[in-house]
Amino acid sequence: MKKKSQKPHVGGRMPIHLPADLSPTYANFALITNSRSEIVIDLALVMPQIPQARVQTRVVMTAFNAKLLLRALNDHMARFESQYGEIELPKGNTLADQLFKAQSDEPEDEETDGKS
Repeated sequence: MKKKSQKPHVGGRMPIHLPADLSPTYANFALITNSRSEIVIDLALVMPQIPQARVQTRVVMTAFNAKLLLRALNDHMARFESQYGEIELPKGNTLADQLFKAQSDEPEDEETDGKS
């Protein structure tokens, strides 16, 4: 009996196998670097009062695939925000700074109404 040869997948959705024992990785910080040919994304976990982030996963992809990922993330965020509302990013140096810096008693740059 002759086996059917599988044709390469062209367009549409590619079938994906998710192993039953696949563990999710939680990350709240990403460090992104690149070479001429690749984008490297280190996904890490930043915990309050722990001085060092712990890298959980490293993803290496071509710049082309990174751009496709960026487009897919933009599409998904647009759908997410249209359904659940806009996500406002905090102002400051980094998201980790905003989430995990110690709270100070001093108010930050409050606007004044010109009265002294």
